[in-house]
Amino acid sequence: MKILLTGGTGYIGSHTAIELIKQGYEVEIMDNLFNSKITVLDKIEEITGVKPKFYEVDLLDKEGMRKMFEEGKYELVIHFAGLKAVGESVEKPLKYYENNVGGTINLLECMKEFGVHKIIFSSSATVYGDQGVSELTEEMQTGVGITNPYGETKHVIEEILKDVAEADPKFEATILRYFNPVGTHESGLIGEDPNDIPNNLMPIIMKVSTGEIEKLKVYGDDYDTVDGTGVRDYIHVVDLAKGHVAAVKKMQPGISIYNLGTGKGTSVLEMIKAFEEASGKKLPYEIVGRRAGDLAEIYANPSKAERELGWKTEKTVEDAMRDTIKYLDYCASK
Repeated sequence: MKILLTGGTGYIGSHTAIELIKQGYEVEIMDNLFNSKITVLDKIEEITGVKPKFYEVDLLDKEGMRKMFEEGKYELVIHFAGLKAVGESVEKPLKYYENNVGGTINLLECMKEFGVHKIIFSSSATVYGDQGVSELTEEMQTGVGITNPYGETKHVIEEILKDVAEADPKFEATILRYFNPVGTHESGLIGEDPNDIPNNLMPIIMKVSTGEIEKLKVYGDDYDTVDGTGVRDYIHVVDLAKGHVAAVKKMQPGISIYNLGTGKGTSVLEMIKAFEEASGKKLPYEIVGRRAGDLAEIYANPSKAERELGWKTEKTVEDAMRDTIKYLDYCASK
């Protein structure tokens, strides 16, 4: 099977490319390199022995995508590409709707034109909003209480996919709702390396450990959690990538939706402690006030993915920390 990965040089896309290639799939990558680096292709080749064909194309460049689809003759698209900085989305909502929603419409129109009926969409747990409970299941209503335009774009795209599936009986869409990806490939060759200012906990921990950021800010220590700090479901990126492989193997007409998470939460302070234990160095941090819109505790119920895809996580937060340190050591040696 020939698969196109939009945003495939990014953090999750590149790890998924590796797992797909290992399973014998033919992978091609489209990326505008806004938040990733072309050198990732060499790392994929070093790990797998295969260098995917690459197109430097933007989601908003419909003609560029048309040429790519005409050449590629794909059977399935895994759609990672999109802007993802929550804070920036609040400041620049139109940019996020144009890129994420408008770009996805361009992609779906190209797929329709060239007879590609299968898509796996990189969604997010943000579509759940505030459910008033910690454990999230796929049956819950989405789109209520989403606190930022980034999350809204994910929800809108999910609704578009549902509408397309309703209109076209040949259309097959799998929506994967990610929780919090962390870690790197065990080789240490690729990892999370955003070009922009990091928003997520793990890349900030990495930059604090290397001295690029002075100290980590912990937003609130008065939540009703194990130690007062926010609790999230941190999933190793390799487990997440393998979830995509499992989804590829189980494509079916209509819409399928799965949480990809571990089913348990880890607090911010527990994440800091795990990194300190793995690295042997202290991480400077300070407790500051809560951020507006932050929830106390969120984690996945991943039982549907295990039941229907035969997938479950295998790696731990400790594995993620160990692999991240390998990646940091590799980067420092270059």
